[in-house]
Amino acid sequence: MAASLLSQVRAQETAIATLRRALSRGKVHHAYLFDGPAGVGKELAAFGLAQALVCERRGLTAPDDDACGECSACKRVPLREGERRPTHPDVALLERGLYEPGTIGRRTQESQDISIDQVRTIVLARAAFAPHEGRAKVFIVRRAEELSISAANALLKTLEEPGQGTHFILMSSQADSLLSTIRSRTQRLRFGLLPDADVVAILTARGIDPQQANAVARLAGGSVETGATLADPELAGARDAFVQKALRAIAAPDMGPALELAEELKKVKGDLGTLLTALGDALAADARTFAMANDPKAEASAARYRLTLVAARQLDGNASAQLAMESMFARMRAV
Repeated sequence: MAASLLSQVRAQETAIATLRRALSRGKVHHAYLFDGPAGVGKELAAFGLAQALVCERRGLTAPDDDACGECSACKRVPLREGERRPTHPDVALLERGLYEPGTIGRRTQESQDISIDQVRTIVLARAAFAPHEGRAKVFIVRRAEELSISAANALLKTLEEPGQGTHFILMSSQADSLLSTIRSRTQRLRFGLLPDADVVAILTARGIDPQQANAVARLAGGSVETGATLADPELAGARDAFVQKALRAIAAPDMGPALELAEELKKVKGDLGTLLTALGDALAADARTFAMANDPKAEASAARYRLTLVAARQLDGNASAQLAMESMFARMRAV
């Protein structure tokens, strides 16, 4: 028996319970905003709600709070291998660059945002019509924070007064950056970070070696997406190389290697937090090893680990990556 998509969402009990309750009462909101970090189950939940809304058997031979997972409608909602969009005619996906320019009336590809052309073609041209197969029509927006201002404004009236049986699901890891008028027209559901055990289970189910899955889950920060990226052999090699460079820079006779590494790191951008976590893990492991051997080096390693946390907070506050790293290495060398 095929499992529904909603039943596969892990560790988001409050959000899923809210959706199931709305389905069972026949009071599904016309527009949801799924708010939370990347890789925690927002997309699976979005497609799961869409699947339940178009399911041919829900409330008949299947429960009234979930899809059956087996009917023709249910099978056409999940993205099939090699396909970027659902094959069900009443489930539409919006995402920057998802459609060929010509299909949405453009000459060039969407490179910076979800354009008003995509909204007009995929949403507005269809929203006035009844669902093709009778049960519901669902529009899912990936990374809704990428909607251009004109695209967001074009959605407003439809979000406020959608047609009968029409639903919107906007997903975002930066929900507060959306227009306030968009946020006010949606019901916000929050998705939290996943426990490491769930990250490991999902990565293992995707074919990643269990030992590697356990290793990257500690660095993934509760995100399967981050974990999958970290499991990439090339990225793992780069992470290990950084840790070795950093340890050598800390032990070097002068600041030269540290300054060179800090210069390199200003180009890393989004991956820098992961690199810092890897360095912190290495220093914490050293501290534990030294402590077990009653080696006085344990205190220095522990202090250096704490400095990685300080640097991470500075980066979260939009500090200069190069300056934050230079300061971190200088203070580590002084320990």
